[in-house]
Formats: sequence, structure tokens, C-alpha cells
Amino acid sequence: MHFTQREQRALRQAGVEQETIEAASEAVVAATDAAATDLEAFFADRETVYSDMDRAHSASEIQTHAVEYLDLFTHADDIRGYLRFDSWGVPVEGGRVLSDDVVELRLGPTVNGRVRFAADEDAL
Repeated sequence: MHFTQREQRALRQAGVEQETIEAASEAVVAATDAAATDLEAFFADRETVYSDMDRAHSASEIQTHAVEYLDLFTHADDIRGYLRFDSWGVPVEGGRVLSDDVVELRLGPTVNGRVRFAADEDAL
């Protein structure tokens, strides 16, 4: 179940039926799975994406990336995985679709921040 024992207890004390809590939990899991699928699909057919990633050795505000793959897995409301570029990669610790042309990923160590990726430079 998505909700912790403490959250479930608080919801029951607030008068929420167990069946409703379970339905809400299942809806969160389904939404998380759908978001991960949409994020992977965004990167799947693109060889190049653009980002607002802060890079130490670049003066440009927009970065160009050759993408190998995005591999995600989910657990409850967590999205985790790995984004592989042509010559390096980074763990993914969350993400969401912002539009048809822009997604946002929370990248882990080496980047440690939210980064927007777009199909086109103008979308950033």
C-alpha cells in the first residue's frame, strides 16, 4: 500500500473507509506507473534532447545531449532509474511530464537537481 501505517491510521481516524484508502493507494500507484511509461516514451524515439542542466564547463544555458536510454522502475509513488547519455549517465530519482515537448527529471549524484528536458531548444 502507498500510505504508511501512520497515514492509514490517521485517514481511518478522520473517517475515511479502508476501501477508500486502498482505492486511493491503487490510484497513486497507477499514476506513478503511467508517468514512468510516459517519461520513458519521451526519450525512446529521440537521439538528441535539450536541457537546462547546469554544467560546469559550459557557458550555454541550454545543453544538447545524445541519449542512449532512460530506464525506470516504480515503487508506490517513487520513480527511480538511470538516464544514459552517449558518454555518461546519471541516476534518476523522480520525474514528471510537463507537456508533450518537455519533461522534468530529478537527477541524483553528479547533478543533484531538477532538470527539464525538451525535444526542441525553443521549448525550454
